[in-house]
Amino acid sequence: MAGILYLCPTPIGNLGDISERVIETLKEADLIAAEDTRNSMKLMNAFDIHVPMTSYHEYNKTQKAYTLIDKLKEGTNIALITDAGTPGISDPGEVLVKMCHEEGIGVTSLPGPCACIVALTLSGLSTRRFCFEGFLPADKKEKEEVIEDLKREYRTIVLYEAPHHLKATLEELRRNLGGERKIAVCRELTKKFEEVSRLTLEEAVSFYDKNEPRGEYVLVIEGIDRKAEKEEQKKNWEELSFEEHMKIYTDRGIDRKEAMKSVAKDRGISKSDVYKALLEK
Repeated sequence: MAGILYLCPTPIGNLGDISERVIETLKEADLIAAEDTRNSMKLMNAFDIHVPMTSYHEYNKTQKAYTLIDKLKEGTNIALITDAGTPGISDPGEVLVKMCHEEGIGVTSLPGPCACIVALTLSGLSTRRFCFEGFLPADKKEKEEVIEDLKREYRTIVLYEAPHHLKATLEELRRNLGGERKIAVCRELTKKFEEVSRLTLEEAVSFYDKNEPRGEYVLVIEGIDRKAEKEEQKKNWEELSFEEHMKIYTDRGIDRKEAMKSVAKDRGISKSDVYKALLEK
């Protein structure tokens, strides 16, 4: 029988956050695939785990996945860990999981630490709906496309960022999303000096102009205020005459009846009000 791939979350700062189930799974695995075996050895020593390890990281994620798949097919049970947090979240583990499903190999994920969720719940911003972008792309054009999408995002936004990129990222977000947008800048999560700064993007840029970033960051940013945006859009529409507003839709080939419906919706009035206003002209 084929082995099973176990996704084992590891602490993001506080060793006490590892679960008994994860420790037991790591001890019983035949092989542990780790993002950085030297870093993970500290965790293994702390919990008296003596299982062979192999490296599985961003730079060998595809080639090494084939090797791990072969071992799983032979019946090897493999525990996958990342340097910190849940494997597969902004992590090459997603490649291995996808290949396991394609090959019909069993995968199970154990609950545990995840910086994204910790930061979101600490942020004081809406947690009902959120989008997770992980690290912004390194490619300039791709990054611009992602940020363009975020400008129109209604949900709370969660990003990861390294200290040496933080200032540039905050400035880029301020420029595109607006300085008044609220942000929770989270660092040292679960550690002794955990810090959550609730600011506007303008205030965050100003703060880090004077203070050097230290540690890994999670940025939690409020989405667009849908109600305020609708009010602003309505105000913009009302600056047009009814004829000008209608022309926007009829120029697209939309018939007058449907155009009146769209104008009424834009302005928050009834279709009969639009019809009456047009007749009066």
